[in-house]
Amino acid sequence: MNANLILDRIEKMVDPHIAIWDDAFRILITGIMSTRTKDEVTDRASLRLFCRFPSIEKLSRASPAVVEGLIKPVGFYKNKAVDVVETSKMIIRKFNRRVPDSMEELLELPGVGRKVANIVLSEGVGKDGLAVDTHVQRISFRLGLSTSEKTEDTELILKKRIPKQRWNEVNSYFVEFGKKICKPITPLCDLCSLKKDCKYWRDHEDSR
Repeated sequence: MNANLILDRIEKMVDPHIAIWDDAFRILITGIMSTRTKDEVTDRASLRLFCRFPSIEKLSRASPAVVEGLIKPVGFYKNKAVDVVETSKMIIRKFNRRVPDSMEELLELPGVGRKVANIVLSEGVGKDGLAVDTHVQRISFRLGLSTSEKTEDTELILKKRIPKQRWNEVNSYFVEFGKKICKPITPLCDLCSLKKDCKYWRDHEDSR
């Protein structure tokens, strides 16, 4: 099935998660905290963090131990506390207080991988980015859009199959679809309008 049509179908089934920030720096720091953590937990932690340290300068001077207490219970909060402080320092020191707007520079920042970098590009600095997290990876594999289990490969595959002007939509819609319908365990296939075009559903149809 055409990847563009799949995105259209998913768009009709769910409403995307709305980011709580439109500032590139806050999107970046929230993205670092979001890895292996539910959006709701990340959003609450981000609000606590920026209420205490509202600027890049203040966060760069923060104690990682204090940051830990503010962002807990995000996954790996101790490592992420160090990353957000060090990232703040690096942006001031190396990038003149400006969040980088290229993939290469973003990947230099502590705690930033391709998923976070793509989110910053698409939601923070107004460039095209296609962020592949566990939801996007799982759904792409189940629907047969990607045959690879590596997120880096899936990102490249989806960029070839989805028009560039829609890359920024993929993560927000796929994530909500993955949380509400195409769940990791016991997906709600009966509620999905894509099931007859879905490789996962066909492979498991006899067991239902």
